[in-house]
Amino acid sequence: MSQLVVNEIFHSIQGESSHAGRPCVFVRLTQCNLRCSYCDTEYAFHEGTSIGIAEIMQKVRSYGCRLVEITGGEPLMQNGVHELMKLLGDEAFEVLLETGGSLDISLVDSRVKRIMDLKTPGSRMAKKNLWTNIDHLRPGDEVKFVIGGQEDFDWSVETIKKYHLTDRCPVLMSVVFGVLEPVTLAQWILESNLNVRFQLQTHKYIWEPEVRGV
Repeated sequence: MSQLVVNEIFHSIQGESSHAGRPCVFVRLTQCNLRCSYCDTEYAFHEGTSIGIAEIMQKVRSYGCRLVEITGGEPLMQNGVHELMKLLGDEAFEVLLETGGSLDISLVDSRVKRIMDLKTPGSRMAKKNLWTNIDHLRPGDEVKFVIGGQEDFDWSVETIKKYHLTDRCPVLMSVVFGVLEPVTLAQWILESNLNVRFQLQTHKYIWEPEVRGV
């Protein structure tokens, strides 16, 4: 088995996606090819330890939790992540992948639910979106937009309509924490009449926003 550079492995409450509120084991991998303006995990750009996949599997099993999220950083930067996701699937774990949307998702194990960002203008990374990924979305996947202001929201609405995203899979919208008031985004969603899911980063309300390992 190969190794992965791992930033942290921890057991917490899932804070985002349609699985928000559920206990979940998080495997956060090191490295990211993006530098989003609102990034809250910059420590995962470089901090990490090389760990064998067998040891990662043992650690995940130790929590006795069947929901696992592979996140980062950008987890698809490390080729070994595909081996890890396959092994988790083989052991009937429910696996989520959180990816920034700039790298090819087509090779991800079909048992994995892919939660893919589409980067808005406010992230300063919109030019990195790999638009061909949309063709590979399945009904069990989810697309996420992080909204920092009116420009981001308008861009997201245009993108949703252009690619018929709500017909492909669930679409999530959340605010840039501390930048846009949640009530403002909620009102915009209601006024747009779009079939999207409003979400908050629940873990930042349970614990202090800067706390790691939650």
